[in-house]
Amino acid sequence: MEHPDTIRAVQRMQDYMETHIGEPITLADLARAAGYSQWHSARIFKSLVGKSPFEYLRALRLSRAAVQLRCAACNADADGGRARTPRVMDVALDFVFDSHEGFTRAFSRQFGLSPREFRRRAGSVELFMPHRVRDYYIQLQRGEIQMAANPVPKAKTVFVQVVERPARKAIIKRGIKATHYFEYCEEVGCDVWEVLSGIEQALHEPAGMWLPPSMIRPGTSKYVQGVEVSADYNGPVPDGFEVIELPACKIMVFQGEPFKDEDFSEAIGDLWETINRYDPQVYGFEWADDDAPRFQLAPLGYRGYIEGRPVRQCARA
Repeated sequence: MEHPDTIRAVQRMQDYMETHIGEPITLADLARAAGYSQWHSARIFKSLVGKSPFEYLRALRLSRAAVQLRCAACNADADGGRARTPRVMDVALDFVFDSHEGFTRAFSRQFGLSPREFRRRAGSVELFMPHRVRDYYIQLQRGEIQMAANPVPKAKTVFVQVVERPARKAIIKRGIKATHYFEYCEEVGCDVWEVLSGIEQALHEPAGMWLPPSMIRPGTSKYVQGVEVSADYNGPVPDGFEVIELPACKIMVFQGEPFKDEDFSEAIGDLWETINRYDPQVYGFEWADDDAPRFQLAPLGYRGYIEGRPVRQCARA
């Protein structure tokens, strides 16, 4: 078990990086925050986090830069609310890259495509999701998690994107009191997925859904299974299923790292931990769980566990 002083020192370095992410940061700055020598600060940081301080800082800055490049809609001009697309060089300077070329090289190494390509394709990237080491050890002390051979969790890379969903419908089957998949299967059975997979006009694959209160009928479950169809769908509805209206919304989709199929429970738990810690306001959004269902896709190891949660853009100050 790491000494509490060491844990707090590394957490102070993480906090310093977050607070000063748009400013030059030196190892001397981090050492002052940690309260140790530069050499010792770098050593304990890598020991607990799995990356050197500057590997960690670069990954964090590049992920924030990627989101800023995507968020033209979050930067409306005051004169009329028109969207302003940030210049690549402006984003590079915001995150302390001293040249367009240096930023482009670093971005391309991290994400596999240049900043301009990324923005032009409106693509998504794997964002760096760091663990707060102090939170981890508090959980460990409380017995909320078990200590492994290498106790410090490796900083995870999670694929994150915000997608627009138009007004549409969903064909669902309700449970009684179910709040998650296993309770739902006990109440309804495990053949619902197969029925949903047979709906030819489905827009996406079947999903487990946590309905907002406005969509829950009295005496029925929060958790349901369903599949989305177009707003003008008038095809067949299987016995025992119903059609509900879903308004247009934005969904923040999280995709975890690939995993062994037998480890699906751990993969789901890991992503839930990431989502619970995630602050969408950093990127100009806020959770909007009343706007639409939160959903989960089948946990398939080769692609990682995928879950989506409704968001809306933060109101301008």
